[in-house]
Amino acid sequence: MTKFDLNCFFQYRENNRLEVKRAKGGLPDSLWDTYSAFANCYGGIIILGVDEKPDGSFMTSGLKNAEKLKKDFWNTINNEQKVSLNLLSDGDVESFEIEHDVVLVIHVPPANREDRPVYIGNNLFRGTFRRNGEGDYHCTKSEVKAMLRDQTEETADMKVLKDFDINDLDFETVRAYRNRHMAYRAEHVWAGLTDEEYLERIGAVKRIKADSSIHLTAAGLLMFGEEYRILYEYPEYFLDYREMLDPAIRWTDRLQSSSGDWSGNLFDFFFRVYSKLVRDLKIPFKLEGITRVDDTPVHKAVREALANCIVNTDFYISRGVVIKKDIDKIVMENPGYIRTGKNQMLKGGISDPRNKALMKMFNMIGIGERAGSGVPDIFAVWESQGWKEPTVDEQYNPDRTILTLSFEKNKRKEQAEKTSGKNKRKEQAEKTSGKKISSNQLVKTLENKRKIVTYLSTEGTAKTRDIAHYIGLSDTRTRALLAELVQEGRIDTKGNGRNRVYVTCPIK
Repeated sequence: MTKFDLNCFFQYRENNRLEVKRAKGGLPDSLWDTYSAFANCYGGIIILGVDEKPDGSFMTSGLKNAEKLKKDFWNTINNEQKVSLNLLSDGDVESFEIEHDVVLVIHVPPANREDRPVYIGNNLFRGTFRRNGEGDYHCTKSEVKAMLRDQTEETADMKVLKDFDINDLDFETVRAYRNRHMAYRAEHVWAGLTDEEYLERIGAVKRIKADSSIHLTAAGLLMFGEEYRILYEYPEYFLDYREMLDPAIRWTDRLQSSSGDWSGNLFDFFFRVYSKLVRDLKIPFKLEGITRVDDTPVHKAVREALANCIVNTDFYISRGVVIKKDIDKIVMENPGYIRTGKNQMLKGGISDPRNKALMKMFNMIGIGERAGSGVPDIFAVWESQGWKEPTVDEQYNPDRTILTLSFEKNKRKEQAEKTSGKNKRKEQAEKTSGKKISSNQLVKTLENKRKIVTYLSTEGTAKTRDIAHYIGLSDTRTRALLAELVQEGRIDTKGNGRNRVYVTCPIK
């Protein structure tokens, strides 16, 4: 829910983005806890003048003097001794009449990462809240520090570590990285550089001007260091791969950074784990000239997902990176919340990694996206395979992001295709055009559909022209995609002719 709808008042229930308060005696103190919690998460709506019935439904509480309440609200939220930051504009606070009573509706947007944490009572560590399924909770000192780390444009992995120098690196890893770089970019101008010069170019080391000494960056230590040295800077550093393909055996394979029989750094972890993740993927037989191509969109999606997991990890937070491979799914977990916010990440278009230097290093060997399209591309590939849509979950205390890639068939999609006659239309389109639809075209179509659904879930309602402008297609092509989505039961329409708008599924 992103906007209050008066018509849905009696269908609403409290959740992690909707909170109601009686407020008959004035502004409740808990209002500001919820304001801070919403601002530090996904945003939300606070409704004053409402009681919650035993069954969870709402009833008005008899609030009368809404204008005074509104005035008190603005006076408080603009007082920096009470609230650290006012995120609201005039249109974010509205009053509505419901059954002869008045309710005051406050729309709280999510704060940008540069503005977090939003706290109350002039107390950073005691006045910062977040939202979970049970309501508002006090953030721990660790959570507050994580938000402060994410405020700056210079990411944590760019930090120069003055206690580490180039001799603290594992040079077998450095050579392996350079070999992959040269294989990906043959005859690159850096091929003839010394290791020190090369590492400085890629951001793994940095020269201190005061004495011209060379020191490691945090990214260099993480990518090329040895695990025991990494722990000096990152005590919570831990990488864990778990393979569970046989129910009778707890682990059919396991790889941990702390085992001591390999370097334990990010570069070696990535390639060891990636090879295990794709080992059982079915590879269609395809030739380019006389060379067999063993790379598929699924392989690329798994690579992207694994790189995305690593470059968005907050290595100061506990529990570490955990990659789990089951018979029917892959689960990737990393410490840290989503910097752009979940909705923006699913939409794509904005790249804001937690570790920019690490992302650059992966990009230089052909891994990872910088255009913010990585996650939407993964979703599009999974949809093109007919698998269940991937899920992205965020947990707090401690912060954690979890991506689940299921290999189970999407039964809802299969049924929708049967009932809508989609396959028949596709065959007819092929006959008309005289050529087959390429896999790239299919992936693009599925990606545009996913963008439309995400856009509507954010905006609530939109006309064809607005949607076409957002996804960058003509009105005609957009209208065709909208018609298919309606037939598939993924969106709905309201109104007719010029007044027609498209909406998400109604609230139940």
